[in-house]
Amino acid sequence: MPNEGITLYLGAFIDELVRSGLGHIVVSPGSRSTPIAILAAEHPQLKVWMQIDERSAAYFALGLAKSSRQAVALLCTSGTAAANYFPAIAEANLSRVPLLVLTADRPHELRDVGAPQTIDQLGLYGSHVKWFMEMPLPEANPSMQRHARVIASRAMMTSQTAPSGVVHLNFPLREPLLPDLEHPELFHSVRQTDKAYAEVHRASAAVDQAMVVQLASELRGVQRGLIICGPQDDPAFAPVVVQLAELLGYPIAADPLSQLRSGSHNKELVVDSYDSFLRLDAVSSELVPEVFIRFGAMPVSKPLLLYMNKHPQARHIVVDEAGWRDPTLLVSDRVLADSTAFCGQLIAKLLHDNTKTAGASARSQWLSRWLELQETTASVMNQAAAQPYADELFEGAVVAELQQLMQEGSTLFVGNSMPIRDVDSFWRNDERNIRIMANRGANGIDGLVSTALGFSALGHGTVLLLGDLSFYHDMNGLLGAKLHQLDITIVVVNNDGGGIFSFLPQASQPKHFELLFGTPIGLDYEHAAKLYQGEFARVASWEQFRAAFQHAQQQGGLHIIEIPTNREANLAHHRGIWPVLGQQLKQAKE
Repeated sequence: MPNEGITLYLGAFIDELVRSGLGHIVVSPGSRSTPIAILAAEHPQLKVWMQIDERSAAYFALGLAKSSRQAVALLCTSGTAAANYFPAIAEANLSRVPLLVLTADRPHELRDVGAPQTIDQLGLYGSHVKWFMEMPLPEANPSMQRHARVIASRAMMTSQTAPSGVVHLNFPLREPLLPDLEHPELFHSVRQTDKAYAEVHRASAAVDQAMVVQLASELRGVQRGLIICGPQDDPAFAPVVVQLAELLGYPIAADPLSQLRSGSHNKELVVDSYDSFLRLDAVSSELVPEVFIRFGAMPVSKPLLLYMNKHPQARHIVVDEAGWRDPTLLVSDRVLADSTAFCGQLIAKLLHDNTKTAGASARSQWLSRWLELQETTASVMNQAAAQPYADELFEGAVVAELQQLMQEGSTLFVGNSMPIRDVDSFWRNDERNIRIMANRGANGIDGLVSTALGFSALGHGTVLLLGDLSFYHDMNGLLGAKLHQLDITIVVVNNDGGGIFSFLPQASQPKHFELLFGTPIGLDYEHAAKLYQGEFARVASWEQFRAAFQHAQQQGGLHIIEIPTNREANLAHHRGIWPVLGQQLKQAKE
């Protein structure tokens, strides 16, 4: 029989989530979550995405949220189902992605008494969420319905307020669990208008003008400055930070996830090859900075991090809307501000004063040197990517090939370990608008297939580049492509193991290296493609790769392209670049 308390309380909650901006909810099947799932599916303005496995579901929701730049909800039943959300929640928390986690639970009298499918879900995710609340048992009275609407509004607001993150609401539910879908007040209880019950108005906090004035005055006399842009996804950021760089006369070290390497904005000062030339001690010692201005999270590049650590005397200004993201431990000025707004205000002040900065005057020697290094290094890296290695497929060349093949408006989702590092090294500045995304919060190799599929559900032309171990970690995520008829091209670089470990000190211990780090698994991924009704291609040449990729893009659906590589050869090819680069830079300087 229908439960009126569940009907009106949870109906009001779901309706208010939608009125507060929720458009998507990812649901995994279960009994205790029945009323919330049914009401979500019944609401005409809420899209339900069914994902069987909770671990995959959470990453799928993460991808949806990244793609839409909006909060997405997750729903599961009680017990260990909720525990499977944990890895994606940790990633969302660290990468500031808004998620609303709804976990069904047993009522209080069935907890800690041996009832089945029951664990302690109170504060389950600890400090990895922005806010946790144990919801009351649903009741039909109007005050409780108002409570449901207020909590829904607050949850949406909290998840999307800087820094965006995760909200966890735990719902104890007592049987009977079925809602009454014919109830005349199903989604309309305690409502007088069509507007949100509690509207949230966000005011943009302006940067302190006195600080802007002082900083503009101080930067006018600084010639050797470097702007560093880490991972971010604000479309309005690239044009303003480029304008700021032009006014200051500073080069921009642009992480591939900063969205500065692709697009129509001016890229004359955007340096995309710093990860390569800063590896050379002679170069990192020569380039002595006076100031770093860093926006957002730390970039992927370890050579850049080491370069910053090498010059602790430089003033280190970090502009970030919230939190404290500074693994260098060298921050001297912490500006709590939206990066785009900060750039706009500093630009306005510099233009108002109409005076040349030291860095911008007649293109300073400092800026000229950075751009010379950029030009020479980009040429060497392009040659390395194009260099034929007999019958071998070089992993760095995969990135260069993809950049040539991908279309305007598409997205490259990049796996961690070696793929993101190769993208950092080999993805050049591009006039096309190609969004480059990754899970760089916790930097894990889990959940990448599911995240990319969630992204593809709302995006266009999504390509996932990852290694074979990352693919193995999340093969069950492929079910999302089959269930929802999604279009995605997955490029698997298969070196039969953990290729990144060959670059680390562990590689010098061959006795146990393969067992503990190399971890070859020898799987034939063609069977995975067949299992989920996708197409598979294993290529042996770049001609075959181009043909397979273009076929995938034209046909749509799930396509898996495997590129077999050799770990030892890949290591040798990568390391062979740096002596050549050093020699070329030396000759160019002479």
